[in-house]
Amino acid sequence: METTHSKDGTRIAVERTGAGPALVHVGGALNDRGSGAALAGLLAPHHTVLTYDRRGRGDSGDTPPYAVEREIEDLAAVIEAAGGSAAVYGMSSGAALALRAAAHGLPITRLALFEPPFNPAHDERITHARGYSTELTGLLADGRRGDALALFMTTVGMPEEMIRQMRGAPMWPALEALAPTLAYDSAVMDDAATGGVLPEDLLGRVTVPALVLDGGDSPSWMRDIARLTAAHLPAGTHRTLEGQTHDVDPAVLAPALAEFLSS
Repeated sequence: METTHSKDGTRIAVERTGAGPALVHVGGALNDRGSGAALAGLLAPHHTVLTYDRRGRGDSGDTPPYAVEREIEDLAAVIEAAGGSAAVYGMSSGAALALRAAAHGLPITRLALFEPPFNPAHDERITHARGYSTELTGLLADGRRGDALALFMTTVGMPEEMIRQMRGAPMWPALEALAPTLAYDSAVMDDAATGGVLPEDLLGRVTVPALVLDGGDSPSWMRDIARLTAAHLPAGTHRTLEGQTHDVDPAVLAPALAEFLSS
């Protein structure tokens, strides 16, 4: 592990794997730098992959108050540590953060995204996202981290019985430690203000080559959003990984990323 520091002084923990052109991995909700380790190992023969703990996670710090702009500055610090410019891969809400960073003008050479979970306009999912943001904020303010986790898991479609089993599993305390960062992901998605709607104007400002991926076995709305995201990116392309879901297999993802990064 190595560390870098964001503009506001927050410590950001980084793991560097491999050799070659730099790729920064931006994890989604409840991910830490270890979440990208398998993918980094598969890409390592030809790429230097930097995975990092987003603020509030793992070995990184967390300087209040939170703002999405601070997370963009965190990513800027990781890119600087990578050599001053890098390709970026974002997973789920990490894809939304990567998009916002690219629109902000960070030195991102190529952008790969897996299933950014935006919502289509005028969809009932917008109302649901706003309600989720409000309820999540209340639970975290009351210190009910376990209930906040359960809310998130229910929102993404996990069965209640599975959530009950997970509450008693050894992994639960570690997940509870990450629970406050669910509010950060919700802010990145802009749930409270827009209901997480697809930010078409922002996408239009992302001019670097971009690949938007989805899984062939993912829900239809998620696949539709992946296609729409690619369509609104000036240099965007779309690809489906057949047989995959939101929990994409690194062994399937890695060749697709390697092909895009070398094209």
